[in-house]
Amino acid sequence: MGAPRKRDAMGLGLSALTRLAGSKVIERAGLRKPVQNLVSAGTRNGFRVAGAAGRTFKSAQKLGKPARLAPAEDTGLFDLTPSEDQQLIVETVTEFAAEQLRPAAADADAKLQAPEGLLSRAAELGITLVGIPEELGGVGTERSVVTNALVAEALAHGDLGLAVAVLAPSAVSTALVSYGDEQQQADYLPAFVGENVPAAALALQERTALFDPFKPATKARRTPKGYQLDGVKSLVPRAADAELFIVSADLEGRGPALFLVESSNSGVTIESEPAMGLRGAATGKLHLEKVALPAGALLGGGKAEIFTEVVRLSRLGWAALAAGTAKAVLDYVVPYVNERKAFGEPVSHRQAVAFSVADIAIELEGLRLVTLRAASRAEQGKPYAREVALARKLAADKGMQIGSAGVQLLGGHGFVKEHPVERWYRDLRAIGVMEGAVLL
Repeated sequence: MGAPRKRDAMGLGLSALTRLAGSKVIERAGLRKPVQNLVSAGTRNGFRVAGAAGRTFKSAQKLGKPARLAPAEDTGLFDLTPSEDQQLIVETVTEFAAEQLRPAAADADAKLQAPEGLLSRAAELGITLVGIPEELGGVGTERSVVTNALVAEALAHGDLGLAVAVLAPSAVSTALVSYGDEQQQADYLPAFVGENVPAAALALQERTALFDPFKPATKARRTPKGYQLDGVKSLVPRAADAELFIVSADLEGRGPALFLVESSNSGVTIESEPAMGLRGAATGKLHLEKVALPAGALLGGGKAEIFTEVVRLSRLGWAALAAGTAKAVLDYVVPYVNERKAFGEPVSHRQAVAFSVADIAIELEGLRLVTLRAASRAEQGKPYAREVALARKLAADKGMQIGSAGVQLLGGHGFVKEHPVERWYRDLRAIGVMEGAVLL
């Protein structure tokens, strides 16, 4: 109930300021210019508001030890053929993306938020359940990084921004399953297996040139009762609605660490942060000002290897998303160049056009291969740092290249919003700069 009230209050505030800006009273008082500036700033940047008035997280059961998913079986073969279960999941998600995300994408991009009810319908797919062990109410029996990659790819084929919005809660639940202690799992995971899955976000990104996730500017210092966080996280998906965040911060004397922050914590405020792409994800800034956290808010004991794995699995998620959107570009431009005629024949008969389309297909297959190989090694508990680095590099470089080629192949049509390639190009630009938000 808190998030709708907050949005209503923000809307009423803008409405009141707009009426005030046009009144004759402030004209006589000489205040028209300051008020108009305030309205302009509020419309452009959004007002900082308190975090979503979320539910009270509390333990539904006592756990003797944290529940973990076992590594997947090592078959000794690298086989990209999905299992029957994976194929069924991918078909379901692909159908949802085509019927729900793709038609809603343009409107979400314009309005900076998903249509009413869409994310609730997405939660009914049970995406979070796959990564939660059966003893905690989920359906997971082993690590499913490959399945998560296939799901991310299928969702991004519908729309990358909305895919990030859909996947944001599962990033938090996956981190809790993999690294949370028994108390953290008991407090938070029950909410992710119910009918009303909370909006949540993994917040690593900061607005810094050449941002290094291993050197966050957000600071955490010890206090007698736990920790205090100060800093600003950027491009956080569904920030205004999120009830729970996993936030990276530099813990004094220890280096980067992860903390569980509830939106109801004092000192947590949200500011809208519209971006060039991912606009359907409703990104925002998360302001942390003297946020007091208990000792139990530290995730994974602050271990450096856990933080490194979170960064790697997040980058792997972005590579999977890039593959999905790149496939959308390819699927769109092939019929376009075959049907579009110039000088009496389809433009695909031109060698430059045909080679450009072929390049998209080649780079896409390379990206998918490396991404799924990294996912396969990760879920089997094998070293996968090299594969993630390759996937990240290919996704950042070739993803942007594919988006640009898609716009170019449509000519003037690629520059207008009548066709979705301009949106996909803007979204694919995010792959090279985003950290966090998703986690496989």
